[in-house]
Formats: sequence, C-alpha cells, structure tokens
Amino acid sequence: MSPVLRRTKKKPEERVVTLIGKPGCHLCDDARAVVEKVCAETGASWEEKDINQDTELHRAYWEQIPVVLVDGEQHTFWRVDPDRLRRALGS
Repeated sequence: MSPVLRRTKKKPEERVVTLIGKPGCHLCDDARAVVEKVCAETGASWEEKDINQDTELHRAYWEQIPVVLVDGEQHTFWRVDPDRLRRALGS
C-alpha cells in the first residue's frame, strides 16, 4: 500500500471527543460521566457543546442527544458504552 494511502493511526492523546447535549438532560449527565472517565484514562481531550446554542447541531442531532463524536465523526448516541469508546480511541 502506498504511504500516501495508508492511514496514520492517531494515539488516544491526539483524539478529541465531543459530547453534544443540553442542560437538564439525565442521559447527557450519564454520558458526560462516561466521557470524562474514559478521556481521563486514555489521555484524549474532550469538549461539550450545548445543542440549544447551535442551529446546525440542533437540526442534525436533536432526536439523538446525547451524541458523542470522536474526531468529528459520530460515534454513538443516547447511551455511551465505555469499552466501545476506549476502543474507538485506540486504547
């Protein structure tokens, strides 16, 4: 395989997890706890976005919150499986 076509695997600490949710959402609270824990264990960084503050996110994900993205790609929604997230982060 050509080096240009070979995908470089990112290390967990190079990954970014995004949690999309809203205040007062108990599933979002549960997801946040999982994301915080897994990111602390793996060294990945994470951010949280409020779906009420972004029209694009609201249109795309309203019926799925909480939504978790890994490096901008949708990973899961509603419930976050910690083992699956660890695998997605490469650890």
